Amino acid sequence: MEKHIVNYWILLPILLSGMTGIGLLLSSLRGHIRNKEENVAEKSMADKSLFRLHLLVGIVLVISVVLALLAAWSGERSLTLFYLMDEIPVYFHVDAVGRLFLTITSIVWVTVAFYAFVYMKHEGDEKRFFGFFLLLYSVLVSLDFAGNLITFYFFYELMTLTSMPLVLHSGTKEAIMAALKYLFYSMLGAYCALFGIYFLYQNCDSLTFTAGGTLNAGLTASNSGILLLAVFVMLIGFGAKAGMFPLHAWLSTAHPVAPAPASAALSSIIVKSGVLALIRSVFYIVGPEFIRGTWVQNVWIFLALLTVFMGSMLAYREKVFKKRLAYSTVSQVSYILFGLSLLEPTAMAGSLLHVVFHALIKCSLFMTAGIFIFRTGKTRVDAYDGIGRQMPVTLWCYTFASLALIGIPPTSGFVSKWYLAQGALQSDTGVFRILGPVVLLVSALLTAGYLLPITIKGFLPGKECRVETQKETMDKMVISLLVLAVLAVLLGVLPNPLIQYVGEIAESVM
Repeated sequence: MEKHIVNYWILLPILLSGMTGIGLLLSSLRGHIRNKEENVAEKSMADKSLFRLHLLVGIVLVISVVLALLAAWSGERSLTLFYLMDEIPVYFHVDAVGRLFLTITSIVWVTVAFYAFVYMKHEGDEKRFFGFFLLLYSVLVSLDFAGNLITFYFFYELMTLTSMPLVLHSGTKEAIMAALKYLFYSMLGAYCALFGIYFLYQNCDSLTFTAGGTLNAGLTASNSGILLLAVFVMLIGFGAKAGMFPLHAWLSTAHPVAPAPASAALSSIIVKSGVLALIRSVFYIVGPEFIRGTWVQNVWIFLALLTVFMGSMLAYREKVFKKRLAYSTVSQVSYILFGLSLLEPTAMAGSLLHVVFHALIKCSLFMTAGIFIFRTGKTRVDAYDGIGRQMPVTLWCYTFASLALIGIPPTSGFVSKWYLAQGALQSDTGVFRILGPVVLLVSALLTAGYLLPITIKGFLPGKECRVETQKETMDKMVISLLVLAVLAVLLGVLPNPLIQYVGEIAESVM
C-alpha cells in the first residue's frame, strides 16, 4: 500500500469538522454550568453569539465539504491509521462507491445546516445541536472513506453514538424514549453484523473492500451452511439502520420527536449508512455469487418487498405528518434493498440512483414538515388545509418532491424506479421477477395517496381554511428546500452522467 503525503488530505475534513464539533460541545457544556450559577445577562448578547455560531458552523462545514470532495474526486487514495492486528489495518481508501455516498452526504449536510440556522431558534441549545451535527459529519466522511470492514464497523458504531443526541435534543420524555429505542435497535443490528464479521474473518482472504468479494473458495466449500446463516444475520443487522423489517420500528418513533433538521439528516443520510453497509458486505466482501440462488437471497428479496408494501400502507394510514414521512422512508429505502437483493447490474444501478434521489427528495419533504411546524405549530396533515395560500413556494417545492418520490416523469424518482423494475424483469429470481415490479407499482400508488392530498387540500381547501400563519418569507429554510427540490427534478431531466457512473460501479462488482 503506497503512501504519499497527499494522502493525509483524507484526514483534513474529518479533523476540521470533528474537532470543531467537539469544541462546540465543550463550550455548550461550560455554558450550561455557568448559566446555573448566574442566570442573567446572556440574553442581551444572544443574537450576536448566534450569528457568530452560525458563521463558524457555516465556514467550517463548507471548508470541510470542499476538502472532502477534493480528497474524494482527485483520484484513489489510501491512508493507514494504525494496525488493530497484524493483518487488520484501520485504514481509509477512496473508491467509486465512497465518492457517491460522500457527495450526496455533503450536499444534504450543507443544505440542512443552513436550514437549521433558522429552525433551531425555536428548539434552543443550538451550540449543542451544531456540535453533534459537525461531529457526525466527520464520522460519516470516515464511514464513506473506510477501506475495510473493520474500519467501517468502527465508524458505523460511532455514527450511532453521535447521531442519537440529535434525536433526544428536546430532552422531553418522548425524545429520551425514542433515542433509547433508536440506540437499542442500532446496537442490536450492529451486534448481529458483528456475528457475521467473525465468520467472514475466518473465511475471507482479506477484509479489505474488493469488488466482487474476497471469500476464499476453498475454505467456504466446507462451511457454506453456517456461513450463509452468518451472512443472513449480517443482512438483518445492517438492515436495521436501513429500516428493513423486522428491525424497522425505530424510524417511526425517532422522527416525530427529533427536530426537523435531525429528521431530514436521519431519513436522507443515516438510513443510507445501512444501505452502504449492505453494499460493502455483499458486493465487496462476501461476493454476490456466494448467495445467488440461495435461501439467503430469496429471504432478503421477500423481506425487502414486505417492507416496501408495509411501509407504504402504514404511511397511507398515518395522520401525523413527520410520522407519515418516517413510514415512507421505511418503504422507499427498501426499494433500494430490493434492487440490491436481486444481484443484477441494472437493478443495482437503480438502487444506487435511488440512494441519491431519495436522499434529496426525503430531505425536501422533512424540510417542508419542519417549515409547516415552525410556522403553524401544527403536526397533523389535516391541519394544513389552505396552507398553500400563505406558503405557496414551500408547498410547490413539496409537490415537486412528492411527484419525484412517486416516480412521475420527468422527475428523478421515475429514472431510479424504471431501472429497478427493468432489473427485476431481467433477473433470474423466479416469482420475484414479476412480483417485484407489481409491489413497486402498488407502493407508488399508495405513495401518491399519502403525499398528494396535502398538496390538493393545501391549494384547494374548499370552504374552510384552517391554517392561521403569516405569509412565508424567502429565508434560509425556504431557500434550502428550493435547492433540493430543484435538484430532485433536474437530476431526472439530466440523469445520464449519474447513470453512467452507477452503471460502472454495478458492472464492476457483478
